Amino acid sequence: MKYLIVVDMQNDFIDGALGSKEAVAIVPYVKKVVENFDGKVFFTRDTHFENYASTQEGKKLPVPHCIKGTDGWNIRSELDALRVTEPIDKITFGAKELVEILGREKNIESITFIGLCTDICVISNVMLVKAFYPEIPLIVDAKACAGVTPESHQNALSAMKACQVQVINEGE
Repeated sequence: MKYLIVVDMQNDFIDGALGSKEAVAIVPYVKKVVENFDGKVFFTRDTHFENYASTQEGKKLPVPHCIKGTDGWNIRSELDALRVTEPIDKITFGAKELVEILGREKNIESITFIGLCTDICVISNVMLVKAFYPEIPLIVDAKACAGVTPESHQNALSAMKACQVQVINEGE
């Protein structure tokens, strides 16, 4: 079976506290990818709490975002409507729960990653999964990802390619 991991397509990363025009631009394509995917789809959801400012991340990135229960924490409505499983809430860049879920799955042909942000949570989850499942082909659809900046998006794609991850739709 093929798997699609939709990383952190949440309001705060699209047009909220940490949104960008690049993130807004990928939403229709991400929706199309999810709708047409022939396999199992999981969504991750960046999750922070009221104490965000006192965390290491909050001290280095002092922009409250994805606070549990807020609109910014929610997965974009048109994508959330396509969900068939509960989101994987993650309190850090990479989701150990995703690794655990994939470990229970059988006959994984490939895992494709899409979402936000290429240079933080997408690359973190790709590399985490690569570390635990080095023989499963991993794919990143560059057209369905956006980074903090276009340059950091490209740097993350290059880093993943160097780690034997297939990057598709690059430059589109």
